[in-house]
Amino acid sequence: MLSSVMLGYTLYVLIKIYASIMEIGFVLKAKKNPAIILSAENYRKAAEYKVATQKLSIVTTFYDFLIFVCWMGFGLSLLDSSITIENAMLHSLVFVLAFIGINYCLGLPFELYQTFDLDRKFGFSTIDIKTYVIDQLKSAIMFFVFGSLLLWALFAIIGTFQNWWLLGFAMMFAVILFINMIYPIFIVPMFNKLTPLEDEHLKSSIEALLEKAGLRSSGVFSLDASKRDKRLNAYFGGLGKSKRVVLFDTLIAKLEKSELLAVLGHELGHFKHNDIVKNIASSALMLFIMFALFGNLPQSLFEQLNVSSGPHMVVVMFLLLSPLVSFILMPLFGLLSRYNEYRADEYGSECESQEALCNALVKLADENKSFPLSHPLTIALYFTHPPLTERLRKLGMNIPENRSNLEASCPV
Repeated sequence: MLSSVMLGYTLYVLIKIYASIMEIGFVLKAKKNPAIILSAENYRKAAEYKVATQKLSIVTTFYDFLIFVCWMGFGLSLLDSSITIENAMLHSLVFVLAFIGINYCLGLPFELYQTFDLDRKFGFSTIDIKTYVIDQLKSAIMFFVFGSLLLWALFAIIGTFQNWWLLGFAMMFAVILFINMIYPIFIVPMFNKLTPLEDEHLKSSIEALLEKAGLRSSGVFSLDASKRDKRLNAYFGGLGKSKRVVLFDTLIAKLEKSELLAVLGHELGHFKHNDIVKNIASSALMLFIMFALFGNLPQSLFEQLNVSSGPHMVVVMFLLLSPLVSFILMPLFGLLSRYNEYRADEYGSECESQEALCNALVKLADENKSFPLSHPLTIALYFTHPPLTERLRKLGMNIPENRSNLEASCPV
């Protein structure tokens, strides 16, 4: 069994590295062609950023593979034997927290490089060391407190019930729904400042858009995202009565009113087409598959690893191997997601106009330096949104060879 797991993970790593190599070659070739959609300068920068991130992905993928081999080869048994706590529940909790902490520390250099070197070099990251450290401390405290409680409950379920994975899945899914519900009200304000939208004219237009779609929210807010990053974004956060419209201050500063409403119209399209419910169902299905797999791991796997099959080892196997399972399932979920994005674009264009949504998508890509083209393998494996070129063509836009005739290419 162990050899099958190692073979499967090795294939997963090789496919990821191969996809990154193909993407790099594709982007470098496309970079030589005349710029499309983006300005010539940002087209070049977006290509360079995509290549840089893919190179980093190759390094981190191989690095993670080495860490995985070490954990499976000797790390799990070494860590388990190093914890001499006799109480089984406390032993399990310390083991899993230590495992997560070690992996966090091992991955920290790459996160620091991404945030303070790569993203800053390309004009994205604006976060300072103080804010970063405070963010990390807040996240660590929240995880230590609430994560420990969740792990304790999961250990109790694993140790009590024979088919624990069914109850474990139900509990974990309920927790995920709860976190989504409280996220915009309690979690976001811990890291960012949320203020009610000051532009009353824009606010009333957004509220009219929400009313037309039949969506009730608890308010429209601006988020001070610019203190960490310059990229543009907006989202509907929360579930039930906690739903909020959150606009990044960077988005408000860069988009015209009609473009902003078109972007929100796109998000409302997901609501109108019940995509939110579908996404929740898809997430539930993926989580169910994972719990079913990891709740029925053969005893031989633990024996070959020279570890016990206790609750802590089951949870760690989940953490180690869930990226592989997600990678296998992602192409199917990505295909469904891309279909939903096209339909949401249709609704967004109906809320304002095709021209407004086209211009908004172009500005988002230009400001975020998102390279508009990708290798088909990358799209199939990772993309939850269709390539920008395809989205714009679906909206009736003739993709120009340069930025100078862009406005004339958007349908009216």
